[in-house]
Amino acid sequence: MKVLLLGGTGAMGKYLSALLSERGDDVYVTSRSHHPDQEHLFFLRGDAHDMEFLKETLNNSWDAIVDFMSYRVTEFSSRVGLLLKNTKQYIFLSSSRVYSDSTNPLTETSPRLLEESKDTSFLETEEYSLTKAREEDILKGSGLKNYTIVRPYLTYETYRLQLGDMEKESWLYRALSGRTIVFSSDMAECRTTMTYGKDVAVCISKIIGNETTFGEIYNPVSNVSYTWKEVLAVYQEIIGSVTGVCPKVKWTGKSDSLLSSTKKYQVLYDRYFDRTFDNKKIESLGRDIKFTPLRDGIYECLTDFIKAPSFKPISFLEEGRKDSITGDRLALSKIPGAKDKVVYFLCRYCRLYNLLKKLK
Repeated sequence: MKVLLLGGTGAMGKYLSALLSERGDDVYVTSRSHHPDQEHLFFLRGDAHDMEFLKETLNNSWDAIVDFMSYRVTEFSSRVGLLLKNTKQYIFLSSSRVYSDSTNPLTETSPRLLEESKDTSFLETEEYSLTKAREEDILKGSGLKNYTIVRPYLTYETYRLQLGDMEKESWLYRALSGRTIVFSSDMAECRTTMTYGKDVAVCISKIIGNETTFGEIYNPVSNVSYTWKEVLAVYQEIIGSVTGVCPKVKWTGKSDSLLSSTKKYQVLYDRYFDRTFDNKKIESLGRDIKFTPLRDGIYECLTDFIKAPSFKPISFLEEGRKDSITGDRLALSKIPGAKDKVVYFLCRYCRLYNLLKKLK
């Protein structure tokens, strides 16, 4: 098959491109960065948000397109017809964040926030969960049926390791520098489901080229859930076993994200929910669809990361504030740039975090 992955270099795409190319499919991946081509694996350098680049790419004949891009609703609406008409099968990466809270394990037919929420302020936003749900509806109303909707949940890999509402830059950076992890106790007992990117890739590979999946929705997720406190304990254990130092934890009352006008909704309408799943539908696509136990997958990814750590830009405003809470200190020599040094110093020692947060 000839398969196009739009933005397929992330936590799921990199495993999917390797899996498909190894089985002999010709895989083309769009990326804004340069990547060397490999056998059956080719990279198209460009931004898939750019309509001209997209049109040029779609001039080819594709057996399947797997779309990992994040769009604004208007942006998706303007290109959905183009995407559907230039491939035999279009696979849209949505998210299981679209679901409402539920006391039962989530299935593909569980109610969505878009229909269930009564929070008018939330519904007026383009928050990720609402955007994905609206784009699903655009697909359903397209008049075409050659699409499949996939709703992954928290997917991890070597360079994507989340804790609650925090990316690795907000907690793992602290742990590996010998400082205390700061985590909110109100999220600790909430249940979550984390799935290895390799396992999600296997699920998607079973959908590609399978006409019985056209017009269907799938949750490529594990059916085993954990509290965030249990997830944190797994991280602590593995970091301790690899580095010899088990990181400490400082528990705070509430998530800092509740102070954010946008990120608060991720906490209120996802991380505070108990996210457990019934994954029988995706497992029905193949006997080889299996899900890696959390500790095994996290151990593999975290040990690989520690061997070659790489962080996105760190917020030294946040680091200073957290160190003022824990009593830790980060040597100024570890902070690049005079501005970040000043910001860290003021937040760590003068407790001007709230003022600087507003100015920022």
